[in-house]
Amino acid sequence: MVTGPWLLVILVAGIAAIVLLTGKFKVHPFITLLLVAVGMCFAAGMPLLTYTEDGKTVEGIATTITAGFGATMTSIGIVILFGTIIGAILEKSGAAVKMADSVVKVVGKKYPALAMSIVGYIVSIPVFCDSGFVILNPFKRALARKTGASAVMMSVALATGLYATHVMVPPTPGPIAAAANLGLSDQLLWVIIVGMIVSVPSILIGYVWAKKVASKFKCADDVSEENAEDYEALLQKFGKLPSGFVSFMPIVLPILLMAIGSVVSMAKWGGTLANWCMFLGTPVIALFCGFLSSLVLLPQWNKETLNDWVADALKSGGNIIIITAAGGALGRVLANTGIGAYLGNLLATNLSIGILVPFIVSAAIKTAQGSSTVALTVTSAIMFPLLGSLGLNSLFAQVLTVMAIGAGSMTVSHANDSYFWVITEFSGMEVKDSYRSWTLATLVQGIGTMVVIWVLSLFA
Repeated sequence: MVTGPWLLVILVAGIAAIVLLTGKFKVHPFITLLLVAVGMCFAAGMPLLTYTEDGKTVEGIATTITAGFGATMTSIGIVILFGTIIGAILEKSGAAVKMADSVVKVVGKKYPALAMSIVGYIVSIPVFCDSGFVILNPFKRALARKTGASAVMMSVALATGLYATHVMVPPTPGPIAAAANLGLSDQLLWVIIVGMIVSVPSILIGYVWAKKVASKFKCADDVSEENAEDYEALLQKFGKLPSGFVSFMPIVLPILLMAIGSVVSMAKWGGTLANWCMFLGTPVIALFCGFLSSLVLLPQWNKETLNDWVADALKSGGNIIIITAAGGALGRVLANTGIGAYLGNLLATNLSIGILVPFIVSAAIKTAQGSSTVALTVTSAIMFPLLGSLGLNSLFAQVLTVMAIGAGSMTVSHANDSYFWVITEFSGMEVKDSYRSWTLATLVQGIGTMVVIWVLSLFA
């Protein structure tokens, strides 16, 4: 096996290969991750077959790849699928629009941009940010017309609000995948809690940028209402919207169950009731209960809702699962090659320094290839074997690592990001204005969020 500085060369070459293959040559992340994983195995001199020496098992290339892939698939696969199904039901049933309407009623129409930021914050917890923007775009237009607010300001406020929770709060698949790759599958509640806390300053950064900078730009929605859709027309698409209580339940119920389960577990209570609380609080069962509660939102129980809606969600979730599992394979390769141990001799175990590394790697991957979800999954797979070397050993530090990777995965959104084009096209913005209002917003939001995370790390 290779030792010494060459291990660091292999790590840097592997990251560069991932960026190059996914960013320039548009190779699917699943293929990219497996190619890089196998390539790093050979480069590090890993044995072809598993063998035992002095009572210790040394994994070969095939065993390392399959074990890493399988372990990740086992720990997080079902959770990701339930998360995507819940998101699809909220989107198609009109529950997402109802949640948006509820927030506007609380915040008031005098603060339309703030309302959009908060709406994005809530809706993107279970729904992908690009889907959330498409769903809420007619609502945003109607509110902008009623209040006379800048359409670009409203778009950027909504988009940054959606972005914050999309990259940092489960059950959105990206953060779930990152948590799984970092060994936090059983600690999703803490990832959710910290993610929701960190997302607050993140959306405020986006809101301030929208108010102070994005409001200076113009777009088609500011000067024409030909393509605009008022709120009444939006409601007609869904018919009667579900109640606010039922709409929020698929999000609130899993969080509540996991919270109760965690409290019971930490208190070390025993008995049948305690066992049931801990059972219902496990992430897979909590998300299953959230899915069951979302069935109330179905307008009808028929083939379209119970089959087609779920099938669409499974297609999306399945793609994320295989990428995440491939990331798990890469993570095991990094662990078995000894890269983490070597890096530990080079880096001081200082959390305030170490927490910057996942942000930088994630931002590089995001900027190069465009997908936040890919940046989350790939970076978390790379970081897991390096946690000890970077001084990120504690539970809180590991949760903050998920946040740092999430902050990096929003830095920056530009032409290779589908979300960039969703915002640009649906808002009627010129591309140059989208770069100046939206792309720069993601740069400021990502760096600002990382500053918040770094400050939190000082107390770990």
